[in-house]
Amino acid sequence: MAEKRHVITRRDFLRAGSCVAVGSMIGLPLLERTSDAAAGTSRVVLIRHDGVVDGGGNARADILGAMLDAAVAALFQVNDAAEAWRTLVKPGDTVGIKTNLWGSLPTPPALEDAVKRQVLAAGVSPSKVAVDDRGIRSNPIFEKATALINMRPMRTHHWSGLGTLLKNYIMFVPSPWAYHGNACESLGSIWNKPEIKGKTRLNVLVMLTPQFHGIGPHHFSKTYVWTYGGLIVSVDPVAADATGARIIQAKRNLFFGEERPISPPPRHIEAADATYGVGNSRTERIDLVKLGWDRDLLI
Repeated sequence: MAEKRHVITRRDFLRAGSCVAVGSMIGLPLLERTSDAAAGTSRVVLIRHDGVVDGGGNARADILGAMLDAAVAALFQVNDAAEAWRTLVKPGDTVGIKTNLWGSLPTPPALEDAVKRQVLAAGVSPSKVAVDDRGIRSNPIFEKATALINMRPMRTHHWSGLGTLLKNYIMFVPSPWAYHGNACESLGSIWNKPEIKGKTRLNVLVMLTPQFHGIGPHHFSKTYVWTYGGLIVSVDPVAADATGARIIQAKRNLFFGEERPISPPPRHIEAADATYGVGNSRTERIDLVKLGWDRDLLI
């Protein structure tokens, strides 16, 4: 696996007056864009900041927005975050922003706001943008969507091993429980449905305070979350999920003091690659870029 490391300190983030300045500090090259898929690899950006989560466990909107824009600029290898967002969506698009409302660990509203703000800044009409989770099947914006943005927090999950970006699309199907067999191994098939395939422009796996262990359905305990302060961003949901899974596994091993495999195994990540061709799950086919706070990186 090719890994590139750029470090942005907390001082850099706070000193930067805009995401453009953050991108400039990274020193990202202005390159002709090429398809990662064509090259056989998937680019994934892991960005962290030690101050993005405040003392009350809430995300700081200013830092989170700067992190998101720096990550997107790095993903598309441009210096200007606005240019990256104009690459992601066009003024004529209808954009569905798929969030996750699980009560114990939802997608931060500050991240929803940051994404919507940038979509609008790229020229998309407010009447053609919606943020939704459980109501997407009846949401007229999602029904007409030409572009999707997918984001959710990473956590362990009773049926699938991990609650992932791949699993976040289970709300697109009328019978989610039909995908629970064999540790939700067939989740990748959802991504090949005609109403979804090819529409996802960006995936954001929220790793601010991920949950690394759970006991039974819908279990949540502060004992099993920690402040990681990160976002994982990619066009490829499989590569982003595989990267997050490595971090969760490393945290489990560290916490329990021994090898403690995720249970059940998150088979759907590898199956989305090997069986359904959604993206890359193997580390040697993931180009991982690390930005920001590097303490206890776990990967």
